[in-house]
Amino acid sequence: MQRKLYFFTWLKPIIVVWAGLSASQAFADNTWTYHQEVDRLNNQTYSMTVSPLPDRGLYDQLKLEIVCRDNALQVVVDADSLIASQGRQFEVEYQVDKSPPVTIMMRVFPDSKRRGYTNEQAKTLIDALLLGHDNIFIRVKTMIRDVLSGAIPLNGAVEPVQKVLSDCGLSTGAPVNSGDAYKLSDFERDFSQLNTTQQQHVLEKLKTILHEFK
Repeated sequence: MQRKLYFFTWLKPIIVVWAGLSASQAFADNTWTYHQEVDRLNNQTYSMTVSPLPDRGLYDQLKLEIVCRDNALQVVVDADSLIASQGRQFEVEYQVDKSPPVTIMMRVFPDSKRRGYTNEQAKTLIDALLLGHDNIFIRVKTMIRDVLSGAIPLNGAVEPVQKVLSDCGLSTGAPVNSGDAYKLSDFERDFSQLNTTQQQHVLEKLKTILHEFK
């Protein structure tokens, strides 16, 4: 009896620690998280924000990574299934909330078949993501003609994503002096810097706001 009591007394701290780690990991898997890493090849520090996973059982396990490396912005898609051969291009479609879907091309990393990236479309995708409220829906067309898909929640995305943009010396738009009124010319300038999809999204929101004043 004493041996059993001693055993459970010894085991209890381990169970508590394990439970705490499991809860911490579960929390991390459901939030956007900001990290700083060191590149082993050049010993340079880079930053990244990692998205949570979509709901298990409903979608494929896809993650987005927003990366600032060597002062250049990159968006990465990470899957738990085969996408394409190393170095090959593949098609990705993303849709933020109810905005029209956008199709872009990404390229598989040279050392992986389950991870792809884009540099050219990174800022455009991020700007669209930051305008969203609910989720970004991702569809990845693989080399075996299967489609991987997932709805990634956007709750809590803004702050960690903006940290990565700041690390790259970028912002989500022109700063506005809090002491000056926002003028029509300011709006026209900012509006002209958006792509067609983002402009439509802004117009839909503006329509809703104007209806409230009627």
